Amino acid sequence: MIEVFKTNVDDAGRSQMLIGLLKKHFPVCRINFDLEDCDKVLRVEGREFCPTRVIELIKLNGHYCEILT
Repeated sequence: MIEVFKTNVDDAGRSQMLIGLLKKHFPVCRINFDLEDCDKVLRVEGREFCPTRVIELIKLNGHYCEILT
């Protein structure tokens, strides 16, 4: 399963912190940001994860996040 999210994360340090947080909840997933993309894309790839939980975790840390359609 691969899910791509639109965010407003624009700082490399902040993105690394959020990746670390997400890895604690989804340790077997591949997670990365593309901050060069206009949508500041967050990509999560793995067998099992909850996209709604990803959005909640990002929002709890003060950022916008939605599934990119």
